[in-house]
Amino acid sequence: MTPQPDPHPQRNFTGQGISTRLMAIASVLVLIALVETALRPWYLNWGATGQEVRRAYICDTMSPDATTVATRAITIQAPPAQVWQWIVQVGEDRAGFYSYTWLENLFRAGMHNADRIHPDWQTRQVGDTVWLARKDRYHGSARQVVAAYEPGHIMVLVSPQDYDKLVKEGPPIDGAWTFIVEPEGQNASRLIMCSRERSHGLIKRAFDYFIFDPVHFVMERGMLIGIEQRAIAPCPPSSSP
Repeated sequence: MTPQPDPHPQRNFTGQGISTRLMAIASVLVLIALVETALRPWYLNWGATGQEVRRAYICDTMSPDATTVATRAITIQAPPAQVWQWIVQVGEDRAGFYSYTWLENLFRAGMHNADRIHPDWQTRQVGDTVWLARKDRYHGSARQVVAAYEPGHIMVLVSPQDYDKLVKEGPPIDGAWTFIVEPEGQNASRLIMCSRERSHGLIKRAFDYFIFDPVHFVMERGMLIGIEQRAIAPCPPSSSP
């Protein structure tokens, strides 16, 4: 008997298309689950101990409703005062952020990372602006403001909008980036960086989850290592800006 042609060829085509889409959706869901359960916790807490991840920081009270919390840390074989002098002079208009210059400038930051301690950059106070890129880039919006400052120990940076809200109303705010330097043993330091961010809307959350958070990890890990390398270097000479 001669096989009869399918009277509804479109039906098979549509069924195959639906199956392909379902498989693609399933693959994406598996990938998200893998990232969420394995890779993401690793890079959000790179270098930090369980106790450091669980402990309370000043930024917790500022941004208690954060959708993303990252705590990263590194031990540096140098006393806290020696580490802190690199922290206090961060900023595009100062010593940079000691991370990957080529990657920072890929995003038009105009960054120049210093390898020297500058005496004129060794002070900060609440309300100071810390530039993330050149002032003439991004309409002057690439900046943070010092929201809390304890010399030699803690500095908290927030967005200008969050700083205004803290001054006028108090917490909660959307995010905070905290630098903490603590003694570790007799002649070493523990540098902890804690960031909190509350994303609004599905698109913003997806952007932060898949793009911003991994990129921020790469940059912040580079910064931690960059500070360590500079702090343990043999007595870098001071210079004026």
